[in-house]
Amino acid sequence: MNNPNPVATYALRLGDNGLVLAQRLGAWCGHAPELEIDLALANIGLDLLGQARNFLSYAAELNGCGDEDTLAFGRDERRFSNLLLVEQPNGNFADTIARQFFIDVWHVALFSRLVNSRDAQLAAIAAKGLKEVRYHQRFSRGWLERLGNGTELSNRKMQQAVDNLWRFTGELFLADEVELSQVEQGIAVDPRELQAEWQSAVHTALLDSGLQIPQEAAFRSGGKQGLHSEHLGPLLAEMQYLQRSHPGLQW
Repeated sequence: MNNPNPVATYALRLGDNGLVLAQRLGAWCGHAPELEIDLALANIGLDLLGQARNFLSYAAELNGCGDEDTLAFGRDERRFSNLLLVEQPNGNFADTIARQFFIDVWHVALFSRLVNSRDAQLAAIAAKGLKEVRYHQRFSRGWLERLGNGTELSNRKMQQAVDNLWRFTGELFLADEVELSQVEQGIAVDPRELQAEWQSAVHTALLDSGLQIPQEAAFRSGGKQGLHSEHLGPLLAEMQYLQRSHPGLQW
């Protein structure tokens, strides 16, 4: 689309985060370690999907380009603007919990501020989503502590998961011109303001779980600009298969 509305671009990014992570969590359905976990991950995925629909619907409305389905199923990998963290593979249960906890803490910090946006629609979506992501954080932190303080094997797997995903967390706090222009207008949240709160919550949780805080190192970024890892393409191919095969098909 030519000259997209900057508010729409911001909403699209937030929607893509929820959509991609919901797709990842949906893959656990029927495969989680316990039935209770299976249901919890499915419900978290549905929450994120609902948030994604709200953000994508608003982005489509602002840009006059169809609806949430058009954006979810009609774009290729290069046009998705989600964070790299959410597209990383499920791996084992510890990998999923580490990924979920990192994004949950970020979501809580983000939505807690976005509820004060001058854009009424973004504020309303954040207000509804805040209740959900607070539950998500309680769930993921609870399992972080269980695995970290569990057996030698569970601790080792949890530490490996934290270490492997740490390089994707720096992108959570990067701001570009699109976001900064909306921050100045009181619409968007400056992601740089989230870093101290995120680090405090995550560091405390890791130490409480008997885990080491990873050493700071070079981090990966580019998701907001459509530069993704090798993992997003296969995820979208599966998610978009029906609409790509039969465009416009409805139930």
